[in-house]
Amino acid sequence: MKRSVYSPVSVLRISVLSALTLTASFAVTAQDKPVAGGVLTVALGSDTPIIDPSITAYSVTALVTRNVVDSLVGQAEDNRFTPWLAERWEINNNNTEYTFHLRKDVTFSDGTKLDAAAVKYNFDRILDPKTTSSYSKSLLGPIESITTPDEYTVVFRYKTPFAPLLQGLSLPYLGIQSPTYLQKTANTSNTVVGSGPFILDSFVKGSGSKLSKRADYHWGPGYASHQGPAWLDKIEFKYLPESAVRLGALNSGQVQVIDAIPPVNFAQVQKNSKLEVVTRVNPGIPRVLYLNTTRAPFSDVKVRQAFLSAIDRATAVKAAFFGTLKPADNILGPATLDYDPTVAKSWGFDISKANRLLDEAGWNSKDGEGYRVKDGKRLSVTFAYTPSSVEAADVTLFQAVQYQVKQAGFELKLDPVDAGIFSSRGSDNDYDIISNYFVRPEPDILRTVFHSAYIPPNGNNYTRVTALDSKLEAAVGASSEERKRLYADIQHEIIGQAYAVPIYLPAFQLGKAKQVQGINWATNAKPNFYDAWIKP
Repeated sequence: MKRSVYSPVSVLRISVLSALTLTASFAVTAQDKPVAGGVLTVALGSDTPIIDPSITAYSVTALVTRNVVDSLVGQAEDNRFTPWLAERWEINNNNTEYTFHLRKDVTFSDGTKLDAAAVKYNFDRILDPKTTSSYSKSLLGPIESITTPDEYTVVFRYKTPFAPLLQGLSLPYLGIQSPTYLQKTANTSNTVVGSGPFILDSFVKGSGSKLSKRADYHWGPGYASHQGPAWLDKIEFKYLPESAVRLGALNSGQVQVIDAIPPVNFAQVQKNSKLEVVTRVNPGIPRVLYLNTTRAPFSDVKVRQAFLSAIDRATAVKAAFFGTLKPADNILGPATLDYDPTVAKSWGFDISKANRLLDEAGWNSKDGEGYRVKDGKRLSVTFAYTPSSVEAADVTLFQAVQYQVKQAGFELKLDPVDAGIFSSRGSDNDYDIISNYFVRPEPDILRTVFHSAYIPPNGNNYTRVTALDSKLEAAVGASSEERKRLYADIQHEIIGQAYAVPIYLPAFQLGKAKQVQGINWATNAKPNFYDAWIKP
């Protein structure tokens, strides 16, 4: 038996709600109605080496390509799922079969039509072992088959229940690209062809992306404030890694939007009458330090627990972000479904505990520089990161952590490397610490980061832990109450075993000129520009 999760009545309610929201958002004057035209320039503080969302997990890729690729379903900021490329769908009672009925009027920007075969081709490509799509593949879960009973129907089947599929399908990483383009393009790292409201005209690593409007677009997501072509003529994303340069460009009007407002200038931007700050705290996995459990010294749980206890997150985050971001208290952020607030009480900064644990682990003497030694070897760990994928404030944070753990006797070596070397180091198990964050409101993100199937090079399990597999597998198909219990156990175990150290809650801190209107937000705390317009 299948349950329908969408009906025409829902569309009417969504449209009415959207209209009310739009009315409430702007003063009811003629000049405050959306105006078509203009170029929106967005300056970004971090870069991506790859623009194809199917083969990377970079958040910048998702931000840019959300404008180029559409998804089967949309997810509004209030977490409801809305129609998009699929006008309706049904799910059976145990979440093992999902049937999607596609719109029949959608085309890709290369002129080819979007149908069931095109959708199936995209997911078959992601599932193909030859495709390096570990994150996208993880969002699909343990899928058994994808079939197309007719030209505009797609059916996903699972042997075991898989509840998180809709949320995964709503993300750009599972956005639908043109099969014609994919079949003739050997390397998609620099190009994307989708059915979205904008066309990617160019992407240059280290520079940015240029997008132009599709004049014939008329199938936006159900959560959007309008249907039809985007209001903007063009969007230009510029990579400006220096925070002072980004802020200067915003103040001078060279760009209208920036991400990652420099923490030291945050209050200044808020006070500027011509600018506005919009903050969205990310759901999902916060900025964490993953500790490699498969090699010394972090193969010893006491050493991991000592490292965790030696870090004063609140002080480090305040020093780096001047109070604009909050320290994390769990492996999931509080905006994530099934976040367990009791985890926060089970751990924290405790230098006495760190010293005691290191003594118990045999690291009970120090050298002349204050670092712990054992059997003539210094307690030294290497932290590999890619400078282009972090903000300047993150580096300040890493340096603060470096100082803090030294007080317990750890030598923390910061090792900035380029993206290629970083990937190789992960695959070759040549690191002690790696840091990142993942933005997703669904707790299944824990499976994609802590299941053994995703140990590099197959994914992002940088802790290389295997002990959580059974619980992570059980949680994806369990009832709501059982999922909550399992995810609570998993959160407590990750912190209790110190597989990773949560540091801060990332947030998209968007600074914009006030004439930029209509930006709305996805559940992954990223701005959407389909409804955006520039007030004359």
